[in-house]
Amino acid sequence: MYSFRRFALLLVLGIAVATAALAQSSTSSSNPTAPGQVQAGQPAAQTESQGQLSVQARIRARRAQRRAAAIHEAYSHRYEEYTGIGLLRFVPGPGYPASPGVPHGPQLEHAWDYAWNVGFTRYSNERLGYTIDGRGYYATAYVGIQPNNPYYVQGITNPAISQYAVLAGPTYRFYLQPKYSVSVRVLGGFEKGNFSGDTNHSTILATDLGLWPDGYVFAGGASIPLEYNLTPNIGLRVAPEYFFTGFGSTVQYSRGFTTGIVYRFGKQ
Repeated sequence: MYSFRRFALLLVLGIAVATAALAQSSTSSSNPTAPGQVQAGQPAAQTESQGQLSVQARIRARRAQRRAAAIHEAYSHRYEEYTGIGLLRFVPGPGYPASPGVPHGPQLEHAWDYAWNVGFTRYSNERLGYTIDGRGYYATAYVGIQPNNPYYVQGITNPAISQYAVLAGPTYRFYLQPKYSVSVRVLGGFEKGNFSGDTNHSTILATDLGLWPDGYVFAGGASIPLEYNLTPNIGLRVAPEYFFTGFGSTVQYSRGFTTGIVYRFGKQ
C-alpha cells in the first residue's frame, strides 16, 4: 500500500514537470516567430510597391506601343502628293533706268504673288523623302506714274507678271506625332519669268517699265512644312518658306508660304 502511494506521488510529480516543460517550450517557440512575422511583412510591402511600379511600367509601355503604332500607320506610306495655294512677297524689278551711266533708279515696290502649288514625294522611310514640286505665281506690279514710265500715257501702271517654277530636293521629318509632324524641305531648280505680258511681250519695253527681263533663271526654296493629320492618309499642310530667284543677274530673297491638302498612299 505504501509503495502504491509513493508510485502515485511520483506519477503526479512527473506529470507536473512535463506540463511545465511543455509550456516553457511553447512560449520560447512562439517568441522567435514574432520577429519572423515582422520580417516577413517587410518583403510583402516591398512586393506590393514593386507590383504598383510594374503596373505603371506596363501602362507606359502600352501607351508607347499605341503611339508608335499610330505614328507608323500615318507615316509609313511610301508616296505622298499634295496640292494647294500660296503667297509670295516678291520684288518684280530693279526699277526704272535713271540716267545714262546709272543702271537703275529706285527699286520697284514688292508685289503680292498668288500661287498654285502641286508636288509629289517618294519616302525611303518614315522620315526621309525626295520631293518634286511645281508652282505658278501671278501678280500685278506697280510701276508708278513717274515721268520715267514711258507707257504712263497708255495707262500701264500695274502690268501683270507671272512666274513658273519646277523644283526638286529632300524632305526630312524631324518631329513626329500621331496627329502632326514638322519637317524641313530644301528645293532647287529653275523658273520661267514672264514680265512683258502687258507690253506686247517685248522684254525691252518691260525693262523700260523697271521690270525684270523675261527668261529662265535658277530658283530655290527652304521651308518648314507643318502637317496636321485628319486621318492616317490625309493631312493639312502649311509651309512657311524663303524663296530665291536669280533675275537680272542678282538674287531675290522672297518670303512666303504654301498651304494645302496632303494625301499619302502605298504602304512601305
